[in-house]
Amino acid sequence: MTRQHTHVEIACDESGSDGENLTGGNTDVFAHASVDVPMECAAAAIREIRDRIRSPAEEYKANHLLREKHRAVLEWLLAPSGPLHGRAYVHLTEKTFFMVERVVDLLLGDPTGAVPLCRAGADVFGTELWTRFLTAANALLWVRAEAGAGPGAPVEAFFRAVDALAERTPEPRAPDAADVLKLLGGARSRAADHRARLLAAPSLIPLLNPLLPAILQTAAYWRGGGRAVVLVHDRQNTLTEERIEWLKDTARIGGLRLVVARDDTRVQLADFLAGIARSVASHELNGRGDATLTALLRPYVDARSVWGDERSRGRLFGAVPS
Repeated sequence: MTRQHTHVEIACDESGSDGENLTGGNTDVFAHASVDVPMECAAAAIREIRDRIRSPAEEYKANHLLREKHRAVLEWLLAPSGPLHGRAYVHLTEKTFFMVERVVDLLLGDPTGAVPLCRAGADVFGTELWTRFLTAANALLWVRAEAGAGPGAPVEAFFRAVDALAERTPEPRAPDAADVLKLLGGARSRAADHRARLLAAPSLIPLLNPLLPAILQTAAYWRGGGRAVVLVHDRQNTLTEERIEWLKDTARIGGLRLVVARDDTRVQLADFLAGIARSVASHELNGRGDATLTALLRPYVDARSVWGDERSRGRLFGAVPS
């Protein structure tokens, strides 16, 4: 007799995806949300949202709920008595910090140097130089070559940006950041080697796309307690067949199935939550947070999200995990 395995289906969606364009995109936060809600319960929640909002739109999105006139519906959705409490999870990525972590880890073999660099940021280095550094770091790790630029151009631009930051002499205010910059300045050969490999044979798993690591974290969360999990995800160009196979093996899940969000009410709920979480987190990151919405979102947010900003981290995540 063949032994049957029962898998729990977890519905997922994201908000704020700009692929590997982490400095020139439309958003500064990426959010990946997932829900463990039966189809009939999800359908009931969607009907309730439609009945409360009464918009003629065929497909509702998070921006419907984020309008001030629908504030009561938004608070109901996130509240402890709402349909998602205890059944949903959000992984957040602060895009700038994610990118700086990646470039520091690649060049120095240790991502922790991203913390002092990002904490110094525009306050110490100035907005112009800090933005130039971030743009150059993005270009160094991104497989796309700029039109008209030679293959070594991203490497040269990155180290010019590193040198410009180092010349600001941030030791009195940010000695740890100064140390990291000195180490980065000596990593030119490693950067050139990486760029050559990237152009010769792009990796199956791009360094800068936050979706794949977010899915890994999502799978790990829902597998807690030894549950067998299948992820049901809104369609995404990044999720090719090869990457889905990699995710299944790496995340140890029973499968990853792509669907059209409007055909699956569970994914629609995940879409709502992802869009809401991205908006609330972005407002906190930029010092415009809404204390009530942040408090309502906090129980859903993974404290191990990729987040470097210390002030907003305390508001979004509560205690920092050990």
